[in-house]
Amino acid sequence: MREKSRSGRSGGLFVAVTALSIAGAATVVAAGVSVLAAVMARRIVTPATTRSDDTDVLGVDLEASTITLAVTPDSVLPGDYSFWFERESGHAQLGEILRVTKTAVTRRIHRVDYGDLSEARRGRLGGYSYLGPWDLGFPFEQVHVRTEVGQAPAWLIPAERPDGRWVIQVHGRGVQRQETLRAVPVFHDSGYTCLLVSYRNDGDAPGSGDGRYGLGDTEWHDIDAAIGFAAEHGATSIVLMGWSMGGAIVLQTATRTAFHQLLSGVVLDSPVIDWADVVAFQGSTLRLPGLVATGAMQVLGRRWGGRLTGQASPIDFSRLDFVTRADDLELPVLLMHSDDDGYVPSSPSRALAVRRPDIVTFLPFTVARHTKLWNYDREGWNAAIENWLGELGSPAEPAEPDHPEG
Repeated sequence: MREKSRSGRSGGLFVAVTALSIAGAATVVAAGVSVLAAVMARRIVTPATTRSDDTDVLGVDLEASTITLAVTPDSVLPGDYSFWFERESGHAQLGEILRVTKTAVTRRIHRVDYGDLSEARRGRLGGYSYLGPWDLGFPFEQVHVRTEVGQAPAWLIPAERPDGRWVIQVHGRGVQRQETLRAVPVFHDSGYTCLLVSYRNDGDAPGSGDGRYGLGDTEWHDIDAAIGFAAEHGATSIVLMGWSMGGAIVLQTATRTAFHQLLSGVVLDSPVIDWADVVAFQGSTLRLPGLVATGAMQVLGRRWGGRLTGQASPIDFSRLDFVTRADDLELPVLLMHSDDDGYVPSSPSRALAVRRPDIVTFLPFTVARHTKLWNYDREGWNAAIENWLGELGSPAEPAEPDHPEG
C-alpha cells in the first residue's frame, strides 16, 4: 500500500510537471504569435523607403540589346517591363522574350534610361513602362492638389478637346504615380483629361502626422481633394481608377466622397477588395501561422495597437471589405485581376463580380501577375477600358458637392 501511495504521488507529480510544461510551452507560443502579429501589423502600415532587388542578372549584351535573367514568375511574363537594377541606381526598359531555359530567360533591351546595365548583378522587374509623362509625348502640367496634409503633386494631362470628362488615377502601395502612366494613352484617346495624383506617405505627397498607411481608410481624403481640384478646373464627369491599394482607396472615395454626382465610374486593376484576404494571403506566403495574420488585423483595428504600429487611429476593416459591402456600390465598375496575382488574391474580385453583375464588368486574367495586366496584354487591356468608357455615355452636368463625411 505504501508503494502504491508513493507511485500515486509520483504519478501526480508527473502530471503536474507535464501540465506546467505544456502551459509554459503554450505561453511561449502565444508570446511568439503576439510578437509576430505586432511585427506584421507594423510592416503592413509602414511605408517602405527602398525596394529590394530580387532577380539575378546572368548576362548582358549591349551590342545585341539583350539581357539574361534568372527565371522567376515575373521574368518569364511576356510584354514590356521596367527593370531597376543595383538598388535603383539604374533603369532600363525590357521587351520581348527571346529565349527561355529552365533557369534563364533572355529578353530584348529597348533602352537604358540611366545607370551601367553592363555591370548589373541584380535588379527587379516592374510594371512601369514610363518614367514620366514626357515619355508619352502629350502636353502636361505639374500641378498641386491642396489636401488636408499639404500640397500633393500631380501630373495633369489635358484632353485635346476638353469636354468635362476626367479620370483621376491612383497608384498602389509602395510605388508612385509613374505606375498610372500606362493608362493615360487609352483615356487620352477616348477624350479624357488625366490627373495622376499622389497621396499621403507615398514619398511624393506630404506625410501624415503618424507617417503610416491607412490602407485606404485615410488616403481617400486626398483623392476627394483631387476630385475637388478637378471640379474647379472644369470636370463634370469623373472616372476613378486605382491599382492594388489604390483600388481600395478609390472604393473608399467612391462611397464616402462629397462629390457623388460628379463620379461616373470606377476602373480597378489588381485591386484590394477585402484587406482580410490580403493579410491572410501574405501570412500564408510567409509561412506564418494563421493566428499571426488574424492577430495583425486585431492590432491594426484596435486603438491600443497604435502603441505597436505608430498609427494615430485604428483601421476599420469592415469598412474596407467590399465583398460584404457590395450593395453599397452604385457606380459602374470595370474590374481586372489575374488569378496568379501573387500579392493580392483575385478571389474577392471574383466574389464582388458575382455579387454585383448589374454594375461590375469583370475581365479575368490567368498569368499576368500583380498590376502587370497591361504589360501582359496591352491590346486587350486597352480595348476593355475603351469599350467600357464608350458605355458610360455623355458627361454629366456640373453638380454641387454633398456634405462630406467626417
